[in-house]
Amino acid sequence: MFIYIILPILFFYSLYKYFTRTFNYWKNKKIRGPKPVAFFGNLKESTLRRQHITTVLQNIYEQFPDEKVVGIYRMTTPCLLLRDLDVIRNVMIKDFDTFIDRGIEFSKEGLGVNLFHSDGDTWKALRNRFSPIFTTSKLKNMVPLITERGDKFIDYIHNVCAVSREQEVHSLVQQYTIATIATCCFGLDMDTFSEDMKDMLCKIDKLLFDMNYAYELDMMYPGILKKLNSSLYPASATNFFHDLVRRVINQRNGKPSDRNDFMDLILKMREEHVIEGAEKDNNSEKITVEVTEGIIAALAFSFYAAGYETSSTETAFLLYQLALNPHIQDKLISEIDTVLSKYSGQLNYDSMNEMTYLDRIIDETLRMYPVVDPLQRNAKSDYKIPGTEITIKKGQTVIISLLGIHQDEKYYPNPEKFDPDRFTTEKCGERHSCAYLPFGAGPRNCIGLRLAKIQSRVCVIKLLSKFRVEPSKNTQLNMKFDPRRFLLTPKGGIYLNIMPRKI
Repeated sequence: MFIYIILPILFFYSLYKYFTRTFNYWKNKKIRGPKPVAFFGNLKESTLRRQHITTVLQNIYEQFPDEKVVGIYRMTTPCLLLRDLDVIRNVMIKDFDTFIDRGIEFSKEGLGVNLFHSDGDTWKALRNRFSPIFTTSKLKNMVPLITERGDKFIDYIHNVCAVSREQEVHSLVQQYTIATIATCCFGLDMDTFSEDMKDMLCKIDKLLFDMNYAYELDMMYPGILKKLNSSLYPASATNFFHDLVRRVINQRNGKPSDRNDFMDLILKMREEHVIEGAEKDNNSEKITVEVTEGIIAALAFSFYAAGYETSSTETAFLLYQLALNPHIQDKLISEIDTVLSKYSGQLNYDSMNEMTYLDRIIDETLRMYPVVDPLQRNAKSDYKIPGTEITIKKGQTVIISLLGIHQDEKYYPNPEKFDPDRFTTEKCGERHSCAYLPFGAGPRNCIGLRLAKIQSRVCVIKLLSKFRVEPSKNTQLNMKFDPRRFLLTPKGGIYLNIMPRKI
């Protein structure tokens, strides 16, 4: 009888010891941090999908206002949360080569060779080839395509608002952003406003952006996904992007066209069979990446995911704040009307660049709602943090809480207030360069940030030229973030009334 009692006790005690075996790591190094919980470390609330991980890390950031770094545990793995902006600048910019990797890799066949997750060497080669897509001249050529999709979007809004003024604007804007990415990157004229297409996009959205426990598994056992040749994404998501690129390649007969878009670059690389990056140094060979179907699909995923969901979410949050702050909306509408009148009603690259108040509104929206949060980097070698006695060990991950920084009163007084005037040229010049990081910083920042801003600007300008947004009976006044989503996403959606302007 005694054995039946003692064995379960020993079993659970062994489990407890195993899942707490690392929890003295930061204490032994005299680095302060929150007390971890067995198995979960400091991520219990996000692992159980009670809070978004962005909120969890923001809370930790705020608990230790006097620390440059905070010792945390992602599940059982020791990591550092960086708070000091000079330390962040060193990691992201000055000593970038030591922190070139993001620290999460997975199967190359499972979309792992994308611009966000790929290892540093692969990323360098890919980034070098894709940067030309986002030159000023290329972006100018994309604007007419984007504005055309914006016009179709406004026609759709007229139709749906004739039935009901109240709309869930996040899902509404998603249809616009996928249409612009389809045409600008893939040369496809997708009818995203049909019911069949909306159902398909909803399914793909869930596959890509709903959290699954592969993230936590990789936190607990860093590198396990790569070792098991497993992926963050289900096979159906991988198949979608393989099918997408095959469709476009077939449409262009396997040859580059004269569009000079994303798929043309892919087809040129496909003809060359390999991508060559810059040499690491004078004594090393050039970095080469073989252009396989898996790489093409992963790159398609990169542009689809970044251009579709991040832009739609940011624009939805922007409209939400305009509805709650009608005086800001009035000022923006006045700027839009004035600039468009100057250009005879034409929306183009030059007229958008004159709408400086809109740019400040976008920046303030991204301060309050940094869609891709947290940022993380992985040390390629031991690294002593300048000005401290702290050494980040090779293979350790450092985390940056964007919401923690963006809501810090040291940098943004009264941070809960939506105030676009925080981003005047003068005030931006007074702040630390790493006090605002919605697109990251340094060489591995978001490659498509200029295209993302154009997408958002066209959507907002087109919409506010014809409509106003107002709170509805279902508008949340205290926005919550969906803990089941990878990106910072409004829980329960954003419901607003879209009202025709009296022009």
